[in-house]
Amino acid sequence: MRKLALVMAGWLTGLAGRGAAAPAVATPGTEPYALARQRMVAEQLVAPGRDITNLQVLAVMGRVPRHEFVPERLRPDAYQDRPLPIGQGQTISQPYIVAFMTEQLEPKPTDRVLEIGTGSGYQAAVLAELVAQVYTIEIIDELAQRAAADLKRLGYTNLHVRAGDGYQGWAEAAPFDAIIVTCAPERVPQPLIDQLKDDGRIVIPVGRASNQELVLLRKRGGKLEQRAVLPVSFVPMTGEAQGKPEGRNPKTEVKPKSNPKTM
Repeated sequence: MRKLALVMAGWLTGLAGRGAAAPAVATPGTEPYALARQRMVAEQLVAPGRDITNLQVLAVMGRVPRHEFVPERLRPDAYQDRPLPIGQGQTISQPYIVAFMTEQLEPKPTDRVLEIGTGSGYQAAVLAELVAQVYTIEIIDELAQRAAADLKRLGYTNLHVRAGDGYQGWAEAAPFDAIIVTCAPERVPQPLIDQLKDDGRIVIPVGRASNQELVLLRKRGGKLEQRAVLPVSFVPMTGEAQGKPEGRNPKTEVKPKSNPKTM
């Protein structure tokens, strides 16, 4: 316990020395997973070879309760360095990947962000603590309903959840300052590019399952700058991205009446 506290104090001091104020880190109290979150930040995000340095991202990753977004039986594993199944053949991403993608997105407090692939809702929750508004789309209706209920239960009020095919984006809420995609199409959907503001950013995994790259795109003067930043492995984007019409894109958001049962 004391060793972990010293590690946390060390990286906060080092980051603060770069000219920014260090975020407050909660001390473990009655919340049973607080220490696990601190350990996750210290060992999985800040450790050499991981090198997440954005202070706001680190503070939020140390605060958002990841265990609330996984099936109850998997909660003891919630802060391990790996993805976990959430049902419907989907997973909640490894904490490092969530932090890395969030840092690459360069979130700002005034941003309106679109997320494609809500999944458990964890990435949306992380973003919601960093930006003004988050619009998130999930093609699997059961997951969309569950994520909307969990996010509402946890008190997030700047999140909008839609059940539908994210390939076409969310035109009514566009343009967006940033777009994050947590499923992999073979190429970047044109509607997402069209819905991005000038100087906006997109973080998206692109490619087939055996050969995916996380790509960062920035729109400048109507043109796209693109660079690959990390080899990754995400579930494929389904629906229109695969030439299939099963995804729906209704005009109304998901408004859950109650929290669905946990798996």
